[in-house]
Amino acid sequence: MILKIMKINKNAIIPNHATAGSAGMDLCACINEPVTIPARGHAIIPTGIAISIPQNYAAMVYARSGLAIKHGIGLLNSVGVIDSDYRGEIKVGLVNQFDKDYEIQPNERIAQLIIQPISHPEIIECDTLDDTQRGSGGFGSTGKM
Repeated sequence: MILKIMKINKNAIIPNHATAGSAGMDLCACINEPVTIPARGHAIIPTGIAISIPQNYAAMVYARSGLAIKHGIGLLNSVGVIDSDYRGEIKVGLVNQFDKDYEIQPNERIAQLIIQPISHPEIIECDTLDDTQRGSGGFGSTGKM
């Protein structure tokens, strides 16, 4: 599979895998000066890149665990989904979950991008579903452990 990446901003950093075992590619902030995400606030940070995702794949944007654990910086929508037909700039909606402002620096690694296969199942409307041991048991129905 080939992922085509285009710089929209000449200062953009092309994402790459930090190590051979990295699942995600680092997305970097393409900003000219620091951007403050206020305590309990949010910001949309541009990456300066656009991508061409092959059909039957999607790009998923995930938080960086270090930013989340150390500074409370996560994604506004938990996981960002980029469809294969989107060709605009990738922007990352970040939220500051802590009570202290956080400053995003130019070129800072702000999220990670993972390319995943997507299936398009045939949809069949029905009146009943097959039975399972769990059935319709929801949150916490399988116990604490």
